[in-house]
Amino acid sequence: MNFPRLWRGRKPCLGRPRPADVGSGLVTGLFSIPEGMAYAAIAGFNPVAGLYAGVVPAIVGSLTSRTVLMVTTLTSALALTSQSVLADAGLDPKDAGNVATLTLMAGVVMLLMGVLRLGVLMSFVSNAVMTGFSTGIALQIITGVLKDATGYKPEGDNRLFQLGDWLAHVGEWQRAAALVAAATIAVWAGTRLVRRLEPVALLVAMTAASVAVALLGTDVELVGSIAHIPAALPGFSAPDLSAVPELLGGAVAVAFVGLAQAASIGPSVPNPDGSKSSVNGDFAAQGLANLAGGLFQSLPSGGSLSRTGVAVSAGARTRWAGILSGVLLALIVLVCAPLAEHIPMPVIGGLILVVGGELIWGKRHDILLVLRTSRLSSAAMTVTFLATTQFPLQQSIVLGAVLSLLLYCVQAARRARLVALVPDGRGRWHPADVPADMPPGEVTVLYYDGVGFFAELPGIEASLPPADHARGAVLILVMRGAPDVPSSTMTKVLRSYAHDLHRAGGRLILAGVEPGLAHTLKAGGLDRDLGPDGIIPAGGGALFEPLDQALLTARAWIAAVRSPSLHDPRDGPERPGRPGPQPPDGP
Repeated sequence: MNFPRLWRGRKPCLGRPRPADVGSGLVTGLFSIPEGMAYAAIAGFNPVAGLYAGVVPAIVGSLTSRTVLMVTTLTSALALTSQSVLADAGLDPKDAGNVATLTLMAGVVMLLMGVLRLGVLMSFVSNAVMTGFSTGIALQIITGVLKDATGYKPEGDNRLFQLGDWLAHVGEWQRAAALVAAATIAVWAGTRLVRRLEPVALLVAMTAASVAVALLGTDVELVGSIAHIPAALPGFSAPDLSAVPELLGGAVAVAFVGLAQAASIGPSVPNPDGSKSSVNGDFAAQGLANLAGGLFQSLPSGGSLSRTGVAVSAGARTRWAGILSGVLLALIVLVCAPLAEHIPMPVIGGLILVVGGELIWGKRHDILLVLRTSRLSSAAMTVTFLATTQFPLQQSIVLGAVLSLLLYCVQAARRARLVALVPDGRGRWHPADVPADMPPGEVTVLYYDGVGFFAELPGIEASLPPADHARGAVLILVMRGAPDVPSSTMTKVLRSYAHDLHRAGGRLILAGVEPGLAHTLKAGGLDRDLGPDGIIPAGGGALFEPLDQALLTARAWIAAVRSPSLHDPRDGPERPGRPGPQPPDGP
């Protein structure tokens, strides 16, 4: 663990913010008002906590992140996951101490994952599983604001049932609320037609619809009726340490959701200064952002793709854009907090319907890709989606992780194979099918293409050429690329096949074995079974050098078997890898 290395490559000085960064910070900060409040509200939190999640976490995250333009703040998935975790633990989501405890614990998990360089774990999360999870989250976002948007609260525990119940009771919608939400969506759609206003379409829709409701005197529920928004900066919030035992597993789930969402931002938003982003560095930065934000009334935060997209669209060029978004949001709250209380809830409901709809629409290509890829991936996506509509999100996350692991194992096992390498007489090797038999007195070269999972080895074992008629023959198995730490089943399979070849009068040689794998195989006694030069390490030379060395060893061994006088009795009794001096059948 080298903690400072997580930030290697960063410039030592922030420099001065560019005018584009100031404008981007202002737009992003303003955008945080409706989005942050709405995300907190649909999850049952105090909307103010959603506002504050765009202040301290955004500043700290932008200061420390290796992905320069990533904005760290509350996301819909984090809000819903946090609510599910607190509800499952029997804790009040509006209790500041509970929220602070969960945020701090999630921050510790994120920071540890960054310091321990566990970013590689994100590569094991299947795209099919993440697509199903993200689509399910989007559905939860939509169903969570149906009451705010239309005044009718759908019944049922399953989100799909709630959506169906809502559609089936159109006649019970409150006309005023539904019209305000529809008008908000219409203004948003019209604003997006103007290219320059597209990044602030949500903000324009919120402002225009709120002003129209105030001028017309439309009787709808306001934000002020749900929560008072103080014209003050976030104050210190002490965690409730008694809640730690109940939140241990939930904090890991919240951290995993935040990190999984943020892991896609680095590849999508490259650093303008040419520096390289780092998943582990971003993990640590999000951990620090939550550790700081948890002490100042913030909900759990992570890299937000939507907020980052707004910042980039508004012209962000350096990390100052994210820093200023938090600073300017704090100033806006100080000056304009009373105005925010007059925002109609149907306006926020309409905006969140837009956000949820965009999330689902944005996933359409991924959904089609998964459906076209394989039935197994399609099943994993469908199961994960259905789980997010029925079970608590932390359980859906665990299920998704298990499905991802199963998909990886199955795909790795299916990919594993043996390939015959055949020379063409000009020093080049060509792939071919594994031969049905090993010609006596000749060398057969096979390449092992796999990852060493025990699940793949029965198929590999069945693909090996029969050893019945391998008298005086040598099989060279090229192991370059095989894992350093194989399963014990691999050693067992290789030893069994070496013994079969020995009994038939043949020999097995492993070529291109990585040092770690060679050490493991020797510890299992395989080197004694294979005989002298039976395991040829990969080394640091030419790619085919181990194979060339194995060929020389194999040909010398065949020549020795053909000439009984070359067998030295002082070598001791015959053993696997050293068949006796009997001449082989055939040439």
